Amino acid sequence: MTPRTAAVWEALRRELRRAGGRELTVLDVGGGTGGFAVPLAELGHRVTVVDASPDALATLVRRATDAGVADRVRAVQGDGDALATLIDDEAADLVLCHAVLEVVDHPADVVAAVAAALRPGGAVSLLVAGRAAAVLGRAVNGNLGAAARVLSDPEGCAGPRDTLRRRYDAASATALLEAAGLTVEQIHGVRVFADLLPAAVAEADPQALLDLELAAAAHPPYRDLAAQLHLFARR
Repeated sequence: MTPRTAAVWEALRRELRRAGGRELTVLDVGGGTGGFAVPLAELGHRVTVVDASPDALATLVRRATDAGVADRVRAVQGDGDALATLIDDEAADLVLCHAVLEVVDHPADVVAAVAAALRPGGAVSLLVAGRAAAVLGRAVNGNLGAAARVLSDPEGCAGPRDTLRRRYDAASATALLEAAGLTVEQIHGVRVFADLLPAAVAEADPQALLDLELAAAAHPPYRDLAAQLHLFARR
């Protein structure tokens, strides 16, 4: 667990403890090379990763093989927008949807498909880019025009050269999940400080940075200034 992913793993581990050791069926939408999928498989769960990149999925398969969990990890190529047509009828206990809604054509459709893939009582881990951090980061770096565009744009986009199509705050991300019939249980900031500190400072005492990230993750206003927002919701 690193300071950049600590808050997410804290929430996931709570859900795994809640399962009481039961093997979970996990769906990782946009899971790429398996940064979350392979560790979850190593913990004894079965994970299906849906991703548009064949190269990322090839790396996932190699990573799972090297970790000895290839039999617990399945790779499916496709876009998050087409999720409903890519997975079988087996309901998931846990769905991860990390860094997906910022780039797809229709976020509400993806969230609806995620909700439909969950069994009753199942949970979703949603990770999205934070609008406030994008505004602050651009302003501090002297790009005031881009900061103003992110702030004023309805989707939180800086313009045609922006690598993301949209960004979220806690309210807009919550509304998206609730519209799909999900109940938000937790909201945390991810990378509250990790992206702001010089590398030398972060590397000097990584445990202190990890502890600080976890301490600030659930507390506004620090939570809301994080590079990403993590929402944990349940069907």
